[in-house]
Amino acid sequence: MTSLPTPTATGADGVPGADRSTPPSPQLPAPAFRGARLLGDGIPQIFLAAWALLVILPMAWVLISSLKTNKEIYDSPFGLPATPQLSTYVEAWQTANIGRFFLNTVIVVVCGVFFTLLLSSMAAYVLARYAFPGSRAIYYLFLVGMTFPLFLAIVPLTKVTQNLGLQQTLPGLIIVYVAFSLPFSVFFLTAFFQSLPNELAESAFIDGAGHFRTFFSIMLPLAKPGLISIGVFNFLGQWNQYLLPLVLNTPKDNERSNFLLTQGLADLALRTRYESSSTSLAQMFAGLVIAMIPVLVVYVVFQRRVEEGLTAGALK
Repeated sequence: MTSLPTPTATGADGVPGADRSTPPSPQLPAPAFRGARLLGDGIPQIFLAAWALLVILPMAWVLISSLKTNKEIYDSPFGLPATPQLSTYVEAWQTANIGRFFLNTVIVVVCGVFFTLLLSSMAAYVLARYAFPGSRAIYYLFLVGMTFPLFLAIVPLTKVTQNLGLQQTLPGLIIVYVAFSLPFSVFFLTAFFQSLPNELAESAFIDGAGHFRTFFSIMLPLAKPGLISIGVFNFLGQWNQYLLPLVLNTPKDNERSNFLLTQGLADLALRTRYESSSTSLAQMFAGLVIAMIPVLVVYVVFQRRVEEGLTAGALK
């Protein structure tokens, strides 16, 4: 018995298997599709490269200007120096008193960051691990402190520091820096401590460790990524602070020996307009370079740690 062949659908061109009702979908040519994809991938890179140039070029200009004389800065603002004036850094450090201002800033910022990390980590640990009456209210008070404008506190801070004898002193600045850095630090570290496992703390309690030993020996080392991240943020903010020193740290002598680096640079920028030295402008630029070096070093050294700290809470 002979079986009849089964008919197959044919398309418009007579090719078997093609569906007459479904038109062929248009496709981009391979080169055009590849070019569009490369363009889409390249736009973020172009944006980042432009942003990097906006950051690097002013820094390079400041560095080059610090090696010039005043005449070279005025005659050729963007040109290279004929002979690099390395002596401008020595003059800025000694004559312009940048060295003294730098030391004052290091003392204030290092102490401020240390006490900020110590107090904020202890407060954040308690708020994250222990439930007690009023704990949420205390936590929300720290959140309110993050939204409090600094300008509204200037007059009360001035009165308080005057009454306590802390005006024109470095300890007064340290206390104020710590107070204004605590709200965000507690907020950040509270979330970080909440992401840490409870089992380690419970094991420490079973082994006989007290609350302080559990905190300093177990939980604080686990919070190292978060501490580094918030420490870098506080360092950058306190190092570049200008308003608080300007109001609370007025000059107490003609040498301005109590000034911080931001105050000293502003004072140097004003004085260079009236000085006849051939390198007075270069000294100001040299002071700016000296002020940028610690920030760049901290960023380069702790960049990877900051990224780890910001993502550690989300990964655990």
